Amino acid sequence: MPTLDEVLNDFFNPPNAYQALNIERVLLSLSVTFAVTLFIFFMYRKTFKGVLYTRNFNVGLVLTGLVVTLVVLPISSNIALSLGMVGALSIVRFRTAIKDPADIVFTFWAIAVGIISGAGLYMVAIVGSPVIGLFLFVLSRANFRSNDPYLLVIKYSAEADAAVQKALPKHKLRSRTVTPTGVELMVEVRLKANETAHVDDLLKIRGVSHAALVSYNADVSS
Repeated sequence: MPTLDEVLNDFFNPPNAYQALNIERVLLSLSVTFAVTLFIFFMYRKTFKGVLYTRNFNVGLVLTGLVVTLVVLPISSNIALSLGMVGALSIVRFRTAIKDPADIVFTFWAIAVGIISGAGLYMVAIVGSPVIGLFLFVLSRANFRSNDPYLLVIKYSAEADAAVQKALPKHKLRSRTVTPTGVELMVEVRLKANETAHVDDLLKIRGVSHAALVSYNADVSS
């Protein structure tokens, strides 16, 4: 049974590659991975800005880090096994599409933590992840653009078409539906938060029966 000094020495001075595994090293690697990926779990929930938060994906980040650690541990202890693992993992393909680029970054972050902890470089994972988390938190709170994208849906009679087109702010046409009862127009507009109330003025136009403003993620909806 290793002493506390030996455990601390292995923590701050990771063992060389291809060193024999023992239960203490396995438990330490998994514990560090779990602690750091749990930090990633809270950072993802705190900085999520998508349409629908998926807890299963967030839990999957933690499990991904742990599984990668289990894979890297035997690779780092045996050169022959490492070559076999690389060959076996090269045929694995994942078909699940990830639409949000931020989800890809978090997935790569969890995988990187699993690799680093499995290799015994605990200090890199423990020091590096909070630094990344700090930068991520700052970027998530920074507002680099003054205008937000919205979808504006308007229903009006054909006679009011000219007046509506004149009253609309700068926009990008998404759809235009013409029926015997009137016109339904959907456009993309970019407005500041204090300018959304101006949409109410559209209802003052004679012939306009409905006007709705919907916030959306332009990267996903485009």
